[in-house]
Amino acid sequence: MAVNTQFSIATHIMASLGYASGEEVNSGLIAGSVNTSSSFVRRVLAKLSKAGLVKTAMGKGGACWLARPARQISLLEIYHAVGAPKAFAIHRYPVEKGCPVSCNIKSVLGRVLDESQQALEQRLRRINLAQLIAELRES
Repeated sequence: MAVNTQFSIATHIMASLGYASGEEVNSGLIAGSVNTSSSFVRRVLAKLSKAGLVKTAMGKGGACWLARPARQISLLEIYHAVGAPKAFAIHRYPVEKGCPVSCNIKSVLGRVLDESQQALEQRLRRINLAQLIAELRES
């Protein structure tokens, strides 16, 4: 089963920018930290920029930096910026009408998904990027 890592990669990128303490950093340096290609980093940066979380400068030495202080950026904002998937997905297989489990599992799990998603988002809302960076500095 494929796992979506966009949120963790976007958070890695944002933490790299915050860790640089206001210095301008380019996609090549970030790509080295994430261990991926510069073009992939630029695609994620475009999403973060569109969400107003980073600023970018085009050109030969192109650079990027946080759009506002790390303490003012929640992990929830990063999560939403990259369109990360919900906590889990409910299958789309057709209902087997003769089975009470099949007839009701999607609605029952839907409620669990809604509650789980709310809990996840509440937690991400309470953690800011500066807290993550502080933990990185302590490690």
